[in-house]
Amino acid sequence: MKLKPLFSALGIAGLLTSSLVAQQVPAPNSFDDLAQPSADVQMPKEYAKTLAASAYVWGWPLINQHNRRAKITQAPEPSLMNGTIPVAPGGHLAMLHDYIKPEQRFVACPNQDVVYGLGYMFLDKEPVVVQVPDFEDRFWVYAMYDARTDQFSELGEPYDTKPGFYLVVGPNWDGEKPEGITAVVQSSTEYGMVVPRVFQDETAEDKKAIQPFINQVVMYPLSEFDGQMKTKDWSQLKSLDMGGTGSGGETQWVVPENFFDTLGEVLDVVPPLPGEEALYAQLRQLLAVADRDPEIKKTLVETAIETDKNVISEFLRWEHNGTPAGNRWNRSTHNAEWGVDYYDRTGTARSNIYDNKIDETRYYYTDFDSDGEQLDGSSSYEVTFAAGQTPPVNGFWSLTLYDKSHFFAPNELNRFSLGTKNKSLKTDDDGSLTLYVGSESPGEDKESNWLPAPQGTFCLYIRAYWGKPAILDGTWQPPAVKKVH
Repeated sequence: MKLKPLFSALGIAGLLTSSLVAQQVPAPNSFDDLAQPSADVQMPKEYAKTLAASAYVWGWPLINQHNRRAKITQAPEPSLMNGTIPVAPGGHLAMLHDYIKPEQRFVACPNQDVVYGLGYMFLDKEPVVVQVPDFEDRFWVYAMYDARTDQFSELGEPYDTKPGFYLVVGPNWDGEKPEGITAVVQSSTEYGMVVPRVFQDETAEDKKAIQPFINQVVMYPLSEFDGQMKTKDWSQLKSLDMGGTGSGGETQWVVPENFFDTLGEVLDVVPPLPGEEALYAQLRQLLAVADRDPEIKKTLVETAIETDKNVISEFLRWEHNGTPAGNRWNRSTHNAEWGVDYYDRTGTARSNIYDNKIDETRYYYTDFDSDGEQLDGSSSYEVTFAAGQTPPVNGFWSLTLYDKSHFFAPNELNRFSLGTKNKSLKTDDDGSLTLYVGSESPGEDKESNWLPAPQGTFCLYIRAYWGKPAILDGTWQPPAVKKVH
């Protein structure tokens, strides 16, 4: 299935075109008029179905973000949701103190290169202060996302960010920078979130050395700011049973049966981008008709279920994410700076939500070997980086293996990725680096370079943090995944 043509057929292209044209061509009604749904509109079922399918694909990332925020901020204090994911009430964050656990199902495509944090902001209520300690020469980045999953921050080593206190404010804030605040970061929506990432290598020594740094990664409301760097021992977080995480695939953050019950609330709190006014007006009219017409409401629910199955589920296939990068790999496009790239925004929200921006991280992914065959644990593969051709980065790189649902696959080594963090990788005599991928060990002498695979299908994923020019301009190509047997 080719998703981009299907995406257009669903009407996204038409909706976008109509909203952009509306900026240039005088309309008989003002947008203020359009924003008020008409009480006497009779909407044919097939029209409602077409518009609903477009709305579902367009709004899927926004509903996803909305539902995650609603769940996570139920935590009464910084905690670990079900012992795996940091959670905190609005205006605060929580940090892990080690790599993310393989059993978590909050977010697909996690990595075990960094120590993660997570926090949500209600900036319509109060700005928040985010602490940046002196990380010395350790790689770090704080990615901040708005309600659309666009990243609005530039905080991290790639930006030469200085230690200090950073005030995060909403889009309508026009106050003065308080004394003691290093800089102000303005969100594009009233709701925001932050995901700190701090690099850690595989050694016990580094796991100990990182603790003083991450213990000063703290967020709190402006009213609690006193100019002093606060410290929190994140290793002491309590586990909080919040239910609903399940196993196998990612937690179902978007339930199609409930999608249109929530869409109106999202439209109210996430303002349209320039050019989206007409789209918002059409969606409000659709919801208004559904409120008074049970048959149209039924059509919306049926369409959401069908679109989730036929369109959204296909985004788990990497061929539908980003652009070709050579050797059967795709590379990420417009990471976390989606704007009106609704296709990649939705594809990433389903497959690997919360990308970093490209100047922070470039992602490469594949489901296929060099012959175009699905990767499967019943076979063995080699991934060889020629001498000097590992991903060219200023930060770090890794190759991660995920199961068919984009989560870690349990294995005897408890190993899910290989790269910069690994201190025992062996290079070949010619200086190249060969990584072995498969369910069977390549032999004791090669096990340091072995990435264990599950029985069944899997995929591979390369991260290049703080890429050099060949990463940024897309000229670096990942190596072929060669099937050995």
